[in-house]
Amino acid sequence: MGELLSAINEPADLRKLSTKELAELAAEIRAFLLEKVSRTGGHLAPNLGVVELTIALHTVFNSPHDEIIWDVGHQSYVHKILTGRRDLFDSLRQYGGISGFPKLRESEHDVFQTGHSSTSISAALGLAKARDLCGGQYHVLAVIGDGSMGGGMAFEALNHAGDMRTNLIVILNDNEMSISHNVGGLAAYLGRIRTDPKYFRLKEDVQELMRKIPAIGGKVIKSVDRFKDAVKALIVPGMLFEELGLTYLGPVNGHNLEALLPVLRSAKQVKGPVLVHVITKKGKGFAFAEDNPDFYHGIGPFELNSPPEHSKRGAIPTYTDVFSDTIIDLAAKNKKIVAITAAMATGTGLDLFAEHFPLRFFDVGIAEQHAVTFAAGMARKGLRPVVAIYSTFLQRAYDQIVHDVCLQNLPVLFAVDRAGVVGEDGETHHGVFDLSFLRHMPQMSIICPRDENYLQHALVTGIEHAGPVAVRYPRGKGLGVKREKPHSLPWGRGEILRPGRDVIILAVGTMVAVAMTAADSLEKRGLSVGVIDPVFVKPLDNELISRAALTARYGLVTLEENAQAGGFGAAVLEYLAANDFYQLPVKCLGIPDNFVQHGARPLLLNELGLTPENVAAVCLELADKGRKALPWAQSGND
Repeated sequence: MGELLSAINEPADLRKLSTKELAELAAEIRAFLLEKVSRTGGHLAPNLGVVELTIALHTVFNSPHDEIIWDVGHQSYVHKILTGRRDLFDSLRQYGGISGFPKLRESEHDVFQTGHSSTSISAALGLAKARDLCGGQYHVLAVIGDGSMGGGMAFEALNHAGDMRTNLIVILNDNEMSISHNVGGLAAYLGRIRTDPKYFRLKEDVQELMRKIPAIGGKVIKSVDRFKDAVKALIVPGMLFEELGLTYLGPVNGHNLEALLPVLRSAKQVKGPVLVHVITKKGKGFAFAEDNPDFYHGIGPFELNSPPEHSKRGAIPTYTDVFSDTIIDLAAKNKKIVAITAAMATGTGLDLFAEHFPLRFFDVGIAEQHAVTFAAGMARKGLRPVVAIYSTFLQRAYDQIVHDVCLQNLPVLFAVDRAGVVGEDGETHHGVFDLSFLRHMPQMSIICPRDENYLQHALVTGIEHAGPVAVRYPRGKGLGVKREKPHSLPWGRGEILRPGRDVIILAVGTMVAVAMTAADSLEKRGLSVGVIDPVFVKPLDNELISRAALTARYGLVTLEENAQAGGFGAAVLEYLAANDFYQLPVKCLGIPDNFVQHGARPLLLNELGLTPENVAAVCLELADKGRKALPWAQSGND
């Protein structure tokens, strides 16, 4: 650890350093980030890109008195380092350790929890208005990236901020643009003039004087404003933000503290909402990350001195790989298939689809709501849209799925990637609610393939269906099963994978393998445990569930990697209750009514009881209670 960094225990320590020393501190922080993230994994490139910006923010503003909100939050590592959590970084994203995102429970400097994009300005505006109503005197800032700024919610908030005119500072962290010397110089000049306190006082004094001139004063002010707006439209790059009612400052080099610090100090003096446009480079200071910012955006442990090893398909493909291959094959045969993603082309495997069918691929940016309704419009005209979105992000388009897809019964296929517990990214990224929020939508069907082979079949089945279908699959590698030629599945039909008559487990998706392992272990202990894969969560195979209910001597166990509330187990209970299976014991296993913290997936599944050992224990408990309490078990009847 560097000498300067070791002395930084709180943001106030930054204000003891000169600008030159702050620049030296930035170099030490980059070295620290590389050392720690190369061991733990995490969001490297975004954090390397905001080192100077974060130092400048904590130097100019007084956190936590002044409140800083980090949009998405995956770029908050430097913020955490500077706010007392430096010595905890060996536990970054580890079970029981510090999170990779802002967390209220970790620090008073984390004033608002984030994890999804485009929310920071709305939250900051709410905090700022609450400050005003409560008579507070402090600054509220939202730090938002250019990608997140493309989300509709960000513009909704900007529009409202411009109308409210409350004091708010928005930092636009733009890591896509380069700084033109001419434009940058002119903008810097304009920024200095327009943010100089003397300029604001003079402007207000002149306007007040003009208003006092009878008859013509107001007209002169309006004429000057119209001329000023016309000139600004020609030379000021932030005219859009100015039209929304925000004062625009920048662009400013986000890696030059001598340029950045004065602009932030000027922003503190602006009355009303202000947007500071900061240009940064993602992965700054680490050549591999600068050249491959997407690869190093979120990465597992890696070798610092070795070039990046881009993921190669091993003997066992990931579910995403299988989705990608299958959709490409289907699209080659069906020209009506189009693919849509919301800024996750590589993550969802649609980057390869884009290479094969560039005219049939659409990346709409961080705009899940638009992606879904855009797909609905295409489906309305006879196309077969495939919308690939991570489960946790699909939550953002709930209303569009209901109103624009299901209500019209349009054939949109939702490829719900990263379903279930995903690991180190934690609460905001686990995909554990999709079965619950999709299942109650009229017209929606849901298929949960148990392995990579059935994922192929589910996709074929979904494409052939005349209404909306969600195909849900997890992150990571498949099970290594043999892959058949893709074919359609019998609609709404489940499968008996293992007969049994003492306890029957109904497991969906990833939990089928868990159920099979549990059943194998129980057979050795003399308990006959059956396993059913319903395949479809909606429509349920009611006939198969009835047979299971009539067969199981001691009860049923439902097993899912989804919230228990409203999920697959709830669907089974609803059916059993509606069909008078009141006496049959049923145990539903899934995600309890809590948010799941971050950590390695095996650890989290063990904590949640979604392991073969726990499932076996539940089956044994059902059997033990059944032998003592159930009349048909005591009488020996089957």
